[in-house]
Amino acid sequence: MKRGRIIFKGSVLDVTEGAAGKVQLPDGRLLDETEVQWLPPVAFGTIIALGLNYADHVKELSGELTVTTKDVPLVFLKGPNALVGHRAHTPRPVDAAFMHYECELAVVIGKTAKRVKAADAMACVAGYTVCNDYAVRDYLENFYRPNLRVKNRDACTAMGPWLVDAADVPDPHALALRTRVNGKLTQSGNTGDMIHRVAELIEYLSGFMTLSPGDVILTGTPDGVVNVQPGDVVETEIDGIGTLVNTLAAA
Repeated sequence: MKRGRIIFKGSVLDVTEGAAGKVQLPDGRLLDETEVQWLPPVAFGTIIALGLNYADHVKELSGELTVTTKDVPLVFLKGPNALVGHRAHTPRPVDAAFMHYECELAVVIGKTAKRVKAADAMACVAGYTVCNDYAVRDYLENFYRPNLRVKNRDACTAMGPWLVDAADVPDPHALALRTRVNGKLTQSGNTGDMIHRVAELIEYLSGFMTLSPGDVILTGTPDGVVNVQPGDVVETEIDGIGTLVNTLAAA
């Protein structure tokens, strides 16, 4: 099942995907996705993000980095102010020289996880959604990557449109993902190329922090990031999960 959250006529509603990709309201009515205001599909708790979790992306940025694929996961937290939903606008800072999208599989935790072993970790997953976690490369500081200004700007992280139940995703590491900018394909990858996989990440994270229902893990992006400008329409898509649309706006 695909579930989402919207605002329609001033009310926040939990909805599902209906026939022909329509939005099905609780009363059964079907609406086009452009007729509603989208929220992130879950009222998320802690937002845990992975940097440099695809080997090809590490290679793509090798001139800037000191990390290797053998390092422990590069993990950081994001504030709720960063989140916006499907078809929302994300501001591009006027002083930014290079701002890029990041198409990511987002893993939503469904039950409390504390010191969970990898063999048991997938039972803690409620489902998956699509994330586009923008970054401004020229804001990065070498002593800490990524820093607060890069990854916690208002509305810099789009999520949605749907939360897909874990039972409907047989293998989260066999999903093609892609990004289109103004209709042109600019990024293509597969979740099978993650350095640290979902079960490993849950084991690692739950070893020092308790994961709770509604927490979300953003699992990183492959190579193929390009500079985007105000007015660009960015579609981040993961097979079986959905297509998330976001538009860049001048800050």
